[in-house]
Amino acid sequence: MSLFSKKNAFLAGVTALIFALPAYGSINKSVKIADGASSTGASSVNGSVTVGDNATVTGDLSTVNGSIRIGEGAAVEAATTVNGGLRVSKNAKTEDLETVNGAIKIADHVEVSGEVSAVNGAITLNEGSTVSSSVSNVNGDISLTGSTVAKNVETVNGDVSVMDGAVIKGDLRMEKPSGWNNSRNSRDPKITIGPGSRVEGVIYVERKVKLYISETAEVGGVEGVMSMDDAIRFSGNRP
Repeated sequence: MSLFSKKNAFLAGVTALIFALPAYGSINKSVKIADGASSTGASSVNGSVTVGDNATVTGDLSTVNGSIRIGEGAAVEAATTVNGGLRVSKNAKTEDLETVNGAIKIADHVEVSGEVSAVNGAITLNEGSTVSSSVSNVNGDISLTGSTVAKNVETVNGDVSVMDGAVIKGDLRMEKPSGWNNSRNSRDPKITIGPGSRVEGVIYVERKVKLYISETAEVGGVEGVMSMDDAIRFSGNRP
């Protein structure tokens, strides 16, 4: 299934949030779980959801029009929003993180025991963070810094940066745009694999990209419309 198909299915499913608020929820107000508190879940329609430092949430976090913020050392299950970003502070533990329109920012030493997914939004993973499934979006940059993704990293439009010893254990895949996405993006995306970083699978590109690979990086190959011969090797921290 293409990223477009998967994202369309996700968009259809996430709109059910409007009709499925858990008990600890609000329609037009923001919801906050206090530092160190325990909760079975939290949701809003037109408001943000905030989880305090070291809080424990055994149910889902969700909102339609609003952001979700997870505090330092907090432990939560899935977090989903439609129009809003997701921000996860250091040392937190989460399951799936999903948004339609918004960025996902993951701080240092966060454990994500699921996937990280956006439709229109950048995704950032910082030092020591791990994702046990895939990281994907359609529109937006993806930046991995000293972090590990256990499965694939997939995108359509936007640059991908794998830096400071970051590891992708699956493939790095750049899909070809289709439909309206094809007409709105004429630039070639940039993929940068920095010093000491690894892509254990292959870099698979369905479209032309600007591909930079450090002389000290490791990749399993380049396939699709490009090959390893098309990569620009560089020394130093960045090309």
